[in-house]
Parts: sequence; C-alpha cells; structure tokens
Amino acid sequence: MPRVWHVPVHDATRVRDVRVAAEDAAARAGLDEQRRAACALVATELATNLLRHAKAGEVVVDVVDPAVLPEGRPARAVQITALDHGPGITDVAGAFEDGFSTGGSLGAGLGTCRRVADAFGLHSVPGRGTVAVARIGPATAGPVPEEGPVRTPGVQAGGVNVPFAGAELSGDAWSWVRSGDRVTLMLADGLGHGAEAARASDAAVEELRHCARLPPAELLQRLHTALSGTRGAAVAAAQLDTWTGRLRFAGIGNVTARLRDGGRWRTLLSRPGIVGAHRPRTVREDETAWTGESLLILHTDGLPSRWTPPADTGVPPADPAVTAAVAVRDAGSAARPVRDDTAVAVLANVPEASP
Repeated sequence: MPRVWHVPVHDATRVRDVRVAAEDAAARAGLDEQRRAACALVATELATNLLRHAKAGEVVVDVVDPAVLPEGRPARAVQITALDHGPGITDVAGAFEDGFSTGGSLGAGLGTCRRVADAFGLHSVPGRGTVAVARIGPATAGPVPEEGPVRTPGVQAGGVNVPFAGAELSGDAWSWVRSGDRVTLMLADGLGHGAEAARASDAAVEELRHCARLPPAELLQRLHTALSGTRGAAVAAAQLDTWTGRLRFAGIGNVTARLRDGGRWRTLLSRPGIVGAHRPRTVREDETAWTGESLLILHTDGLPSRWTPPADTGVPPADPAVTAAVAVRDAGSAARPVRDDTAVAVLANVPEASP
C-alpha cells in the first residue's frame, strides 16, 4: 500500500526527517540518483524555510500522478508540500531570486528549488501563511511523443493527502486517468483509517486504472465489485470530456464535491452508501458544462462537512495541488483538530506557461 509521509516541523531535527522522507519516497517512485538528490535538496530547503520564516509548519511527502496525463499508466512523481500559518511572504517574486536568504539552509533558495523541480507552486498571503508544492519525477529522455500529452494541456489535476495522527498510511486516496478526450478524477475514503482503510482506497485506485473509459456511474459499479473484499469506501468520480466541455459526476458516501459554476460554488450530490458494502440500487449521475472558469474540488471528511471554498480559491489560476494544499491548510487549526485522514483533489484549467 502507498506510504504517505507527514512530518511536523517544529525544530531543526525535523529537517533531517523531511529529507529522509523525500529520499525514501524517491526510491519508492523508482527515481534515479540525480532525481533523488533533487528531492532531498528541495525537501531540505522547504523544511528549513518553515523554521526560518514561520517558526513551525508541516511537510507532506507523497508519490502522486502527474498534473498532465499521457495515455496509459503514467510515471509517478514525488510531491513535497510545505504548509504553515506564519506571517506569509510580502515579496513573492523576490523570494525566487538567487541569493534570497533562507538562513541555515543549503543556500539554494526557492529559485533553485523551482528550477530543480518539474513543477513548483507557491501561494503566500501576509497574515495567512505560505504553501509550497514541488513535484519531481523521472528524468525525461527527449521530447514527449505526439500521442503523449492530452490535447488540452490546460486541464490539470492535483491533490494533497494528509494521514490522521501522523500515521504512515492514509485511508484516503486520489488518482486520475485519461482515455482519449476523457479525463476522470476520483477520490476514495476507505472506511475508518489505518491499514485496512488504505487497502480499500488503494483497491479503488487500481481498479480506476483499468476503467478509464467508463462514465462515473458505471465506474462506481465496477468499484463496488473490486472493493467487495475490503472494508469499503466512500468514492466520488468526475469525468471531463475535453472535446465537448461536459463534466459528469457520481458519488457514493461522504466525499464532498464542490464545483465553481458561473462565479458561485455548488455542491454535486452523492448517494448514501459504501462502495464495496452497501451500494444503492441506482446511482445518479450529474452532468454540467465545464467552462474556462470552472474548478472542481473533491474532499474527504477530514475537512469540515460545511466547508465552502473561499471566493479567491484558485484565483489567479494555480497548480491544482497548490489549491488543494491551501484548502487543507486553511481548514485546519488548533481550535478545530482534524479527526480523520484528510485528502483534497482538484481539477482545474491552468493556462500554459509562456515560453
């Protein structure tokens, strides 16, 4: 079952723990020595920044799907997410300049982290704190073939998964797959937490990879059979047809779906039940238009059930994993402790970077 590393960073000894976590994740992802070193560098820099600028924070290390999917089963990447409730960065552009001081770090700076990582996103608001997300995958060997990237590379997905109480395994799991013009994002919440919950959600991810073409309602039927030997899980699935611009959604259980539609947030409804144990006889499938301003957020019950995304969520358009990390960071506090695994997955339109 996939491991997730969650490291609270409150003193200098935890910087080493973050680096070791990144190296372990890189080994499990099958990265070569050079890419493992890149993971270690970025993880060390981000953990040191937490202590230097925010006094404390947390780092989550996971092995995730890429933000833009090729056909078939893609190579996965190490994702390093740093979150804090510190003072924030007043000069974000300056923070990326070479020589920007991080005091006591490797001296690399956020600019080098951004160059070393395949993707690097930063969100910081004075008074609210900072979120940084880096993804590092295998070294590429030449240009991507024509059949590789999805025709609309602006459609991306990302997520953050935080296990409950520092556990090694999370009962939540997210993934997404591509089949032609269709991309399907799924979030599963295994019943309870711990190893058995993780086994259920992992089974859902594995089955999803064999059912990339199925619409959400049919996918849930297949998942019900695949999870029959597990505790079961709450599952939500959203499928976007990038050719027609239509989004289809179906869910069973308490995974919540929020869709930004015309400047407002609406909830896409799931049916009561547990995939693998108590599936409803019929599963309703919602269908709606997907526009350039659409944004979909799926989250498990580690976030409060009445949580609503703030108006500035994903504005300006950001890496979906950054949007997910900000949601995780802002929804939690010492006054409102998390009582379960927490996962947020986001589907969004992200403009292509300028050459």
